[in-house]
Amino acid sequence: MSWTISAELIPGLARGAAVLGTGGGGDPYIGALLAAQALREHGDVTVVTLDEVPDDALVLTVAMMGAPTVMVEKLPSLTEVVAPVHALSASLGRPVTHIACAEVGGVNSTIPIAAAAALGLPLIDADGMGRAFPELQMVLPTLYGIDASPLAFSDEKGNTGVLTTVDNSWTERIARVACVEMGCSVMISGFPMSGAQAREALVADSLSLCREIGDGIEAARAEKADPVERTVQLLGGRELFSGKVVDVERATTTGFARGRVRIDGVDASLELSFQNEHLMAALDGVTLVTTPDLIMVLEHDSGEPITTEGLRYGQRVRVISAPSDDRWHSPAALAMVGPGYFGYEVPSHRFDGTAETPAPDAPEVAA
Repeated sequence: MSWTISAELIPGLARGAAVLGTGGGGDPYIGALLAAQALREHGDVTVVTLDEVPDDALVLTVAMMGAPTVMVEKLPSLTEVVAPVHALSASLGRPVTHIACAEVGGVNSTIPIAAAAALGLPLIDADGMGRAFPELQMVLPTLYGIDASPLAFSDEKGNTGVLTTVDNSWTERIARVACVEMGCSVMISGFPMSGAQAREALVADSLSLCREIGDGIEAARAEKADPVERTVQLLGGRELFSGKVVDVERATTTGFARGRVRIDGVDASLELSFQNEHLMAALDGVTLVTTPDLIMVLEHDSGEPITTEGLRYGQRVRVISAPSDDRWHSPAALAMVGPGYFGYEVPSHRFDGTAETPAPDAPEVAA
């Protein structure tokens, strides 16, 4: 059933989105401010389930593309957020009927709320990943043959463009160059799809899950329970490690925040490798979990999610892991988001530490 997002729901939803962002997806605080502003100015947003979207709907995703570290200093405006939607609607020659999240993690769960509010459109309770990934083509719609382009993009200076490409990987490559030239952070809208395509390709109820996680953390604090344990239970995951951040290596290159962090425990060290999002966790050199399953860093006591750009020396943290949507474990999906794609010469490991055995019945990437 449909429900309504008001400004009062944003803090909890943003907190849950930051958890699912696996360290990336942009600063949740900035996204929350933008969404709250849009809701105050334009009114509440109606959130509909996938089953409520008509077959002939025109669904567009809205997101921020670029390095999360840049967005902290280059704040987006509502004008910048809606500009690519207007440009893409004009290019397609059809009015947009629904907004969707490309990814549920971090700021890219709240920017679509701002867009839906400013445009007066319903928002779908779903997203293209069930988490966050660093590259544009890394969404489940790619596996179902849904084109990312035409893709519209805009920056804070008023520059707007519409890009048409031969496949989603080329959309990423060309749009990333434009993004770097436009200051390493732009707003984008793409993946035009019908309601029928959205029902097949998107991850259902992901915004509801954000609310549940955020509210669960807050409730655990009020009950003087363990918010990290509560989050692990909600995600069906496990806790990997507990310790203190002792080293962070981070740089913004080619439009991404790349690096690694070392966390020391009582008698062992955990190393996390990231490209915007956490991609691999290794305990004393032994791989524990890799992408596509989720790796998340939470503050030790409060359970507050910590993004990759928020990691600092001396923080006491706990690292947890959870399963991704099972469609990410097909051979085609692992070729697109598995550790090998990012240059890690290790087998894919699921959240429980088992070596990856790809699911044979998941959809292949369309030619």
